[in-house]
Amino acid sequence: QVQLVESGGGLVQPGGSLRLSCAASGIIFSSAAMGWYRQAPGKQRELVARITRVSSTNYADSAKGRFTISRDNAKKTVYLQMNSLKPEDTAVYYCKADLVDTVYWGQGTQVTVSS
Repeated sequence: QVQLVESGGGLVQPGGSLRLSCAASGIIFSSAAMGWYRQAPGKQRELVARITRVSSTNYADSAKGRFTISRDNAKKTVYLQMNSLKPEDTAVYYCKADLVDTVYWGQGTQVTVSS
């Protein structure tokens, strides 16, 4: 059974930091490209950051310079370090695993940036 379990969300003040984690099981993690997406109320889900099997990364413009995606294949975990958070970063953050012939999503973790 495939599971992607996100953690690390919460309430943070503007300018603060959070580190999200996504622990995978049931997949060959090292073969998966991993991504973080987010969905704010009333908006479409959007890509935040993505990391390939060989750790090449790409970021949404809104995340560049503030967020860092990384992976630990031994722990089957992908991380999203988020710094200098803004109220507009408030959303549910989802982890996604891209394999050759299928994709999997986590259940999401809420991030709220508010004073």
